[in-house]
Amino acid sequence: MRIIHMPVHGDNRGWFKENWQRAKMTALGLPDFGPVQNNISFNASVGTTRGIHAEPWDKLVSVATGRIFGAWVDLRAGESFGSVFTTELDPGTAVFVPRGVGNSFQTLDPNTVYSYLVNDHWSAEATDKYAFLNLADETAAIAWPISLAEAELSNKDRQHPRLAEVAPVPPLRTLVLGAGGQLGTALRRRFAGRDDIDFATRTDLDLANAADLVDYDWSGYSTVINAGAYTQVDAAETSDGRSVAWTVNATGVGVLARVCIEHGLTLVHVSSDYVFDGTSPVPYTEEAPFAPLGVYGQSKAAGDLAASTVPNHYLIRTSWVIGDGGNFVATMLNLAARGIEPSVVNDQFGRLSFTDTIAAGIDHLLATNAPAGTYNLTNSGDPMSWADIAEETFAAAGRERSAVTGTSTSDYFSGKQAAPRPMNSMLDLAKIIATGFSPQNQGEALHSYLDGLNTDI
Repeated sequence: MRIIHMPVHGDNRGWFKENWQRAKMTALGLPDFGPVQNNISFNASVGTTRGIHAEPWDKLVSVATGRIFGAWVDLRAGESFGSVFTTELDPGTAVFVPRGVGNSFQTLDPNTVYSYLVNDHWSAEATDKYAFLNLADETAAIAWPISLAEAELSNKDRQHPRLAEVAPVPPLRTLVLGAGGQLGTALRRRFAGRDDIDFATRTDLDLANAADLVDYDWSGYSTVINAGAYTQVDAAETSDGRSVAWTVNATGVGVLARVCIEHGLTLVHVSSDYVFDGTSPVPYTEEAPFAPLGVYGQSKAAGDLAASTVPNHYLIRTSWVIGDGGNFVATMLNLAARGIEPSVVNDQFGRLSFTDTIAAGIDHLLATNAPAGTYNLTNSGDPMSWADIAEETFAAAGRERSAVTGTSTSDYFSGKQAAPRPMNSMLDLAKIIATGFSPQNQGEALHSYLDGLNTDI
């Protein structure tokens, strides 16, 4: 909760105040809660008492004329459940009340008018998400200036339950989209046991279906982690693949961004090194300009632009993602087990991004409430080529490193239909490290990953 003391400017005509001034109030620490509805209550008699109601939205309560005694009881799940705060409000004082805190008011002057801004629209269907507490609850023990026996109450407010019977208001939840993919699987593992996180696979909620995104009930959520994407880099160069890539990676993300803006959600969106052309002589920073070479990179860059329009967003840029299921490392280990000696590209350089590391980084940014924006997130260490990684994998499998033959990108893809690849995929990690997150070295992560595959060589 926040108490705000607002200047009231008066002269012979009366008085004026800025009841909601976004720039000034957010600078003072008030959340930028995005009010969408303004409600006004008129109370003719002294002692009119309303509450205790905890609604599923935030509100800013202020007085237009008169005075009120306000009492708030924390009905949110957690250690502070049942805590009570009271204060008196007049035209120069307002209070910000977060979602799940029960509020009640008692008028101290006749003809009192108070107003409240809320960041969701009232609807009859939303009342089942309210929590109520009896004004006379003995545990809360609110010291009403005018006894409830003499106050004006509604019959409904008189019948609200005692604190012991109140179901705590649950916290807003996080929804993970693309929960069936490599990163989604890692996020499931990272957030195992968390009852405030939901997971949706593509069959549950598809980025390619705009109507499903728009119609989904977002009222119980604060955050969306988009781990879904079309990642078939070469197939994206075909006519069918091009359409799907743009539908999922660009159009779908654009719809999701609009949903997040409308509902005030935090968006975590995962991007790719393919938004760059790979010609930089140094690692790419978060501010590097886009220069995608192929359709996949172009669609991802478009999705990044859409995601960045969400006021509170984390755009996570990765490279060379490795997780559960089919991937380059698993393929190399399989080849090593079968005695095959592959030719592997040795002129593309970057770092591996293990999905467990990405999931840990996302968890860190959200848990620490890091500043919104773009963050490069890969494993750390010196650059490696795909051939270097293949040699490490073969060595771990007990094969000679010389079983891997290096070859150029142009020779490897000669005569094949393939998307262009960035030659330098190194991403600068200084920004996310500055938040206190330390990505595991890619060599260490690679050997841990290989140990975990438990493959007979």
